[in-house]
Amino acid sequence: MYYSSGNYEAFARPRKPEGVDGRTAWFVGAGLASLAGAAFLIRDGQMAGSTITILERLTLPGGALDGIKAPKKGFVIRGGREMEDHMECLWDLFRSVPSIEIEGASVLDEFYWLDKDDPNSSLQRVTEKQGQDAHTDGLFTLSEKAQKEVTKMFLAPRAEMEGKRINEVFSADFLASNFWLYWRTMFAFEEWHSALEMKLYLHRFVHHIGGLPDFTALKFTKYNQYESLVLPLYRWLLDQGVTFRFSTEVTDLDFDINISAGRKQATRIHWLTGGTPGGVTEGSVELGEKDLVFTTIGSLTENSTDGDQHTPAALNEGPAPAWDLWKNIARNDRAFGRPEVFCENIAESKWESATVTTLDARIPAYIEKIAKRDPFSGKVVTGGIVTARDSSWLLSWTVNRQPHFKQQSPDQVVVWVYSLLVDTPGDFVKKSMQDCTGEEITQEWLFHLGVPVADIPDLAANAAQAVPVMMPYVTSFFLPRVAGDRPQVVPEGAVNFAFIGQFAETTRDTIFTTEYSVRTGMEAAYQLLGIERGVPEVFNSTYDVRSLLAAMSRLRDGAELTLPVPGFVQKRIVKKLGSTEIGELLTEFGLTS
Repeated sequence: MYYSSGNYEAFARPRKPEGVDGRTAWFVGAGLASLAGAAFLIRDGQMAGSTITILERLTLPGGALDGIKAPKKGFVIRGGREMEDHMECLWDLFRSVPSIEIEGASVLDEFYWLDKDDPNSSLQRVTEKQGQDAHTDGLFTLSEKAQKEVTKMFLAPRAEMEGKRINEVFSADFLASNFWLYWRTMFAFEEWHSALEMKLYLHRFVHHIGGLPDFTALKFTKYNQYESLVLPLYRWLLDQGVTFRFSTEVTDLDFDINISAGRKQATRIHWLTGGTPGGVTEGSVELGEKDLVFTTIGSLTENSTDGDQHTPAALNEGPAPAWDLWKNIARNDRAFGRPEVFCENIAESKWESATVTTLDARIPAYIEKIAKRDPFSGKVVTGGIVTARDSSWLLSWTVNRQPHFKQQSPDQVVVWVYSLLVDTPGDFVKKSMQDCTGEEITQEWLFHLGVPVADIPDLAANAAQAVPVMMPYVTSFFLPRVAGDRPQVVPEGAVNFAFIGQFAETTRDTIFTTEYSVRTGMEAAYQLLGIERGVPEVFNSTYDVRSLLAAMSRLRDGAELTLPVPGFVQKRIVKKLGSTEIGELLTEFGLTS
């Protein structure tokens, strides 16, 4: 496998790999990484869909890309997905998946046209004092000291950031800036999270630094992520003959590891099948060298629990099957990763969200006041999260295009609310979010929405229905780590197996994105089948001087560069540079005049 960029590789059709007809493929988990991997085996590896089986513990596909109407509770979205132009593997996949909305179009076509007609932006990113504009005004407010710290992190070798927390690298100056407020709430970073992951994010999205305050960098699907992304892909795979086995929990994999020969082979998959009249039954399949297995390791939504309007979402710290599977696998070989790094600190990886569905026109009027857009227009509403800067929970909320669900009534608005500080008492409800019912979470949100205090209890009880969701492991991949904690997609010496998903290691890309899941699925399929086409490289803006200069200007809030020399010396230097292309670039991006 190799990486590539440009149209030559993008539009090429690889030939059928030798020996593909004698192979079978098994996927553990039916999340996006598995769905994508199966699609690439079929499209680019020309493997028959009938030879592919996907095993899933749940009763529907999609993994973390969910969106359902829970009986007697209401609509539930555990999280949203922010996308951008340069998710190269994601768009490579969905260019081939037929839209279920527009006949003759692909999912990519549908998404592209939607964004052309209704481009994303936020008209109010931050509020305070019960729904008032916080007047962050698109500024990052980074002091000179904080700017130097960002630059130092960006230029540091990767190894220097391994095992460190963000608050070990950045000072209080940085942590008090608008930049950090935008960043942490948009990406769900905490001060105790990995400095390495933050560095990778800076490199990966440096071309979007300017879009952080108003979300012009982002793109969103028409409906929730399940109906817009998972469902079309799932239906296409079914049409190709792929077999899905739901209510099937994979518990272990056997391996034959020959250290002297440097050869590693998966030899058996073990599972438990539930949901039958006879209860749980054991099953397994033997794997030969030509039988491929792609295993999604770890899970950010494992042990998620729903509450309801009158019940808090419980924190489930009990057995976690996805993590137990990875632990069982990791016992076979040091190269298979260290799952305990990510799954044994729930206090630092948990947070909670809630899906609030409004039931009449009263609450949407307050939404419109902040979003400055009609929530019933069918177009962009908030354009991304709105953060209540002075919220004790550090509460953020968003309203995507409505309806967010096809089943949604036209007079309803579905709102997603989340908080980073779930153990802190609220400002209106004097309880932590973790201890709150859906109704109480709605009360806290309405307080920061600017609803008069006297009206909050009635609106929360009678004008909305909320479903809280507690996720113990949702930011577990942000916990500090070092090289080797995550296994390679295809470990050295592996002949018939790969690790995929958010906890497998691939080059330069960033976790907590749909792109990362698709990329690991693509890389696994390409390596194990020997597909003769390049995998799209991670977008290379980190090596583009224009992107770097634009980011530098924005990080300085448009202030020109000053050199540590007398003013007349700086003027001479700028004058000299002015007759060069370097000088022209510095002027173009507002760093000199």
